Amino acid sequence: MAQTSFGLSNSPVKLRMSSPSHHSDKAALRGEPGYVWRSGQERRLRMIQQWINLNDAVILDNGCGLGTYLEAFAPFTPHRFGLELELDRAQKALATAPGIVQAMGETLPFASESFDFVFSNEVIEHVADDRLALAEMVRVTKENRRILIFCPNRWYPVEQHGIYWRGRYKFGNIPLVNYLPNALRNRLAPHVRTYTRHNLLDLCSGLPVKVVHHGRIFGGYDNIERRWPGFGRFLKNSLYAAEKTPLAVLGISHLLVLEKLP
Repeated sequence: MAQTSFGLSNSPVKLRMSSPSHHSDKAALRGEPGYVWRSGQERRLRMIQQWINLNDAVILDNGCGLGTYLEAFAPFTPHRFGLELELDRAQKALATAPGIVQAMGETLPFASESFDFVFSNEVIEHVADDRLALAEMVRVTKENRRILIFCPNRWYPVEQHGIYWRGRYKFGNIPLVNYLPNALRNRLAPHVRTYTRHNLLDLCSGLPVKVVHHGRIFGGYDNIERRWPGFGRFLKNSLYAAEKTPLAVLGISHLLVLEKLP
């Protein structure tokens, strides 16, 4: 097991690199990382900037995939670190930032209060213990600094992570799965969680944080816009306007901003 250390703020933080004990179907268990920077990611970056001061911030991308957002944060700060469970993805992410560690989100290999900003983009739904993973994010965040999480909304009409049907995994967008009762929904999609607003607030219960903002957002729909430009632009503009109405309950993802209390 190799170990890397680097300076972070005023004290060194040690990072451990380890190999997973088994290989998993990444599409099912971990989701697919972003391979291309598109308008949807650009929009999320603007949302991050609305709630987070990125300038010279010490940032952890918790579940960084291939380092897409770490690269996008580069113009704002050199202090960019990422955590990724899958070894091959962690190795590729090294091209975007040197501070990459392969580890689990439930056991972050960082000292407490190391980061100004902890970012989690569509990751917490995949971890084994989401409450422990959130507690770890809170632990490594400095007092009065923030955590920003994007995660799947239970009431979005499509399950994007596929399902298990008759013992076999079927990748793709499956409609209405998340509208089923929990017992049936979780049999079809045991590999990924979705959240209601109540679920998220319950997840935060007992942790030293306050909720700065909660909202629901719609996706980028870049593939639709590329195929049918006019319709794609109309769809995006309509759905983005809907984010300010009760129809936001149907959004693809939650946007949750937390601030660590002293």
